[in-house]
Amino acid sequence: MDRGKRPDRSLAALNSKMYMDLKDIIREHSLSFLPAKSLFKFNAVCRDWKLQISSPFFAHNQSLFCRSTSGFFIHSLDGSPSLIPIDPSFCGVPDPLLKFLPEPVDIRSSSNGLLCCQGRAEDKAYYICNPVTQQWKKLPKSNVNHGPDPAIVLIFEPSLLNFVAEYKIICAFRSTDFGDAVEFDIYSSKGNSWEVAGEIHFGARATRMPNPKSGVHVNGVVYWMTISGSILAFDLTKERSQLLQNHDSRGILGEFSGKLCKMNVFGNSISLSILDNVHSNTMQMGSKTKMWAGKQQVVLDSNIVGNVAGDYSVLHVDSNMLVVRSQGKAFWYDFKSRATKCIPGEFHNSRCFPYVNSLVSL
Repeated sequence: MDRGKRPDRSLAALNSKMYMDLKDIIREHSLSFLPAKSLFKFNAVCRDWKLQISSPFFAHNQSLFCRSTSGFFIHSLDGSPSLIPIDPSFCGVPDPLLKFLPEPVDIRSSSNGLLCCQGRAEDKAYYICNPVTQQWKKLPKSNVNHGPDPAIVLIFEPSLLNFVAEYKIICAFRSTDFGDAVEFDIYSSKGNSWEVAGEIHFGARATRMPNPKSGVHVNGVVYWMTISGSILAFDLTKERSQLLQNHDSRGILGEFSGKLCKMNVFGNSISLSILDNVHSNTMQMGSKTKMWAGKQQVVLDSNIVGNVAGDYSVLHVDSNMLVVRSQGKAFWYDFKSRATKCIPGEFHNSRCFPYVNSLVSL
């Protein structure tokens, strides 16, 4: 071959091959990390992308890899559900009012793209749904009374080995047989049934009853704040409960780097405290052992939030973000960049439900 001549391959052919290779790489390795709204747009790229995105196997992978909170479901002033995305261009659902469900509902809990809702009809039925796909399932009725405002926590942890979504619901309820005691009703999608745990938490006076709106799940343990400020913990594996002495009824619970955390507002700053011994959960009633460790202060950008010192409340916290409400507006604090941003929309309700824009199939 003449060294002075190039191979017979045009620049256009090279560019075309590079484009095809890049397109295949993106399709195979990047699409699963994107939220559902972006994926629906990419359906129009080409036939191959549309076929891949619409496959059940892809939906399963996307539920594994796309785990970041992309928005919040709240109840509007009229009581109807509403979705407020952190970034409207990356998060959305076809019907944020959840009218695809057979009756009007109240949202009780959320977990990795799934919502647990309760109907407003007399039977107070529970529904599990995915707002993106509008798939839903009505759960069987429990044999116990959960009360008018149930302390519900939905737990859905996507697993590579479970192609079918498996989830649980934990409800802490006042015992009707043992007076001032709390029992735990557990629903498992695997058996499609409710079962009351053998554990009974005695000595739960009125001030030690779990706050229905405070439940969080962290590494196999469900935690609720109580009116008195203590924290009721229930270990799902051991089916064992205990009361963590906290002596502060303010703030909310959350998950931070795999540990239970608590956020409190103090003047113009917010205090983040992390449970000291989350793995053994050995804190006992009356223990003088230090409960919280890793305390740090979070100061929001006053140029974004304005002069609202002491006039905001924490709505949500996880490993990536903190969400604070003030005068009907919500602000998002990024723990990595330490940037403060205003979330578009109005947050009049004191509770929001973190939402992942997932394609998980029921």
